[in-house]
Amino acid sequence: MFVFLPPSEGKAAPPDTSQSRLDLDALALPQVREQRMQVLEALIEASGRQDAQQVLKVGSTVMAEVEANRSLLTAAAAPAHQIYTGVLFEALDADSLSAVEMQRAADQVLIFSGLFGVTNFTDMIPAHRLSMGVTLSPFGDHRDPGRLASFWRSALETHLSSVVGDQLVIDCRSSTYVPAFRPGAQQTLVVNSFTQKHGQRRVVTHFAKHARGLLAGMLLRQPQLPSRPDEVAEIASAHWEVELREAAGKRPHQLDLIARAE
Repeated sequence: MFVFLPPSEGKAAPPDTSQSRLDLDALALPQVREQRMQVLEALIEASGRQDAQQVLKVGSTVMAEVEANRSLLTAAAAPAHQIYTGVLFEALDADSLSAVEMQRAADQVLIFSGLFGVTNFTDMIPAHRLSMGVTLSPFGDHRDPGRLASFWRSALETHLSSVVGDQLVIDCRSSTYVPAFRPGAQQTLVVNSFTQKHGQRRVVTHFAKHARGLLAGMLLRQPQLPSRPDEVAEIASAHWEVELREAAGKRPHQLDLIARAE
């Protein structure tokens, strides 16, 4: 089993006392080191431009984070699950994982990233600001990665396919990160989340992120990891009303988590 997660927009910078720095050779999937460096250099260049806010598609309130991108090669690093601070990661609650469960997370969880393509749960990374939905072309030549989703799809396809093999993938990613790598439909279970009130279902982004993080944490804490979509649905049914829809053609299995709106 693998769990695919998106990163979070919100990130916590490691303490200034941290002695760890980014080491591209130490990240999961070292075969894409060259591509990571290409994106890293383009991000540093783009973050120093006057149009950085527009290029990186961010609001004015996070421009300090964009400025910090320029120091990524020397910035402090911490485990990915500590850097990401969004709703999904709060719900997963990595701090409460046992040592065995944390090792399981390191082995089974992959976090997709505009900057790194993909990392594992415990890879040491710095806080940064870059979405997979960005197009990075600050140099205007062969050094530009361009549209990141396409760039990473090309870089990851062969190497990540070998890692994942034919194992079940529980896909909790947001739509921005899905194009970077698509496992086979028959081995993929996409997690959807809805709130229901008066018979009407709707997606609330905050609650959807929370539900996916909570489910990921539940799976990591199981005595035995699930290997089939129906086993994941059974685990989820302890917390939500669930509907499981089988894969059809290129459409993966779908697990709907349905919560009652208060």
